[in-house]
Amino acid sequence: MLGSTGSIGTQTLEIASEQPDKFKAVALSAGRNINLLTEQVKAHNPEVVAIEDENLVENLKENINNLDLDNAPLILSGKEGINAVAAWDKADTVVTGIVGCAGLIPTMSAINAGKNIALANKETLIAAGPIVIPALKKNNSRLLPADSEHSAIFQCLQGLPNYENADFSTGEIPKGLKAIHLTASGGAFRDWAVEDLKHVTVEDATSHPNWDMGKKITVDSATLMNKGLEVIEAHYLFGTSYENIEIVIHPQSIIHSMIEMEDSSVLAQLGWPDMKLPILYAMSWPERFKTNWKRLNLSEIGKLTFKEPDEFKYPCMGLAYAAGKSSGTMPAVLNAANEMAVEQFLKEKISFQEIPTFISKACESHMENLNLSPELEDILEVDNWARLFVEQEIKKGKKYVSIG
Repeated sequence: MLGSTGSIGTQTLEIASEQPDKFKAVALSAGRNINLLTEQVKAHNPEVVAIEDENLVENLKENINNLDLDNAPLILSGKEGINAVAAWDKADTVVTGIVGCAGLIPTMSAINAGKNIALANKETLIAAGPIVIPALKKNNSRLLPADSEHSAIFQCLQGLPNYENADFSTGEIPKGLKAIHLTASGGAFRDWAVEDLKHVTVEDATSHPNWDMGKKITVDSATLMNKGLEVIEAHYLFGTSYENIEIVIHPQSIIHSMIEMEDSSVLAQLGWPDMKLPILYAMSWPERFKTNWKRLNLSEIGKLTFKEPDEFKYPCMGLAYAAGKSSGTMPAVLNAANEMAVEQFLKEKISFQEIPTFISKACESHMENLNLSPELEDILEVDNWARLFVEQEIKKGKKYVSIG
């Protein structure tokens, strides 16, 4: 479990606790939260743990020693420690829950070790799809989506004719698939007027009406950048062209995505807005394990509604489509610029409406250096460049005209 103390990590370990006859957590990694990591070690008794912040490793060792375990885990630290957890020999599946592009290198370590990947870190494919897809094939690794939208698409695809579960191949268009419809809640401001967005506070943007998520992804939901990033991820996962991937606002978050087939039929996957279901399916596929979770009751919901997203209200959506179509290193720049812009917004250094403005500026500046056939080193280089670019532009104190 990469990122065991985050939202994806804690829910994954809840599943492991609920299904002890099906899953065993053998390796855990975290960033800085040594207290929660210690609790997880006590509950799951893994073989190895890693803390990214090397300054905290001695405190972690002391905490774990105080647990007085019969078989204490190996304790590692730093980026090398995280990569070692990702490639741990006894693990057959690696759940990637590290937020942002920081999860790319550990995910690549897992792929190169031949692990199956339950991907909850969308940035891995967005920034480095041209690197990840060939690496999966080379190492005979399988990548299964652990986020709700792409899990929904994956589940629906199994209703296509001649679709063989065991032959799922990332990046290839399944026979019979015409289009993908990604559903979006609309985020915290779906009912706000565009002119009111200039008054948005950090508290406003980090309060999601449907989902319980971390601050960064909740802001991405409010800008609809999360859905734009998911468009790029869907393109790499399922091989579908950008023209055939559509976004639709669905405020109830009950339909998690849909696929349209060549004969115009549409298949949808429904469920309560709960990340545990897609995580479980990514780990259990092709089987389905029994749970005691609340059953979906459509009569209780009453109605399901849909509407087209407002491009003026959600400019990040258009930026993501443009970056995806540019391909090469541009999605990595988009992702890194977004991460830095959101970080600065959360620190109250820029306004909510300036987020897409700085992202657009970074993408425009990168166009003349666009690399259409990048290596991993190129992806990492432009990721670093985009973060520095946005940070420096913000420090200059320039006032751009906000997009939206």
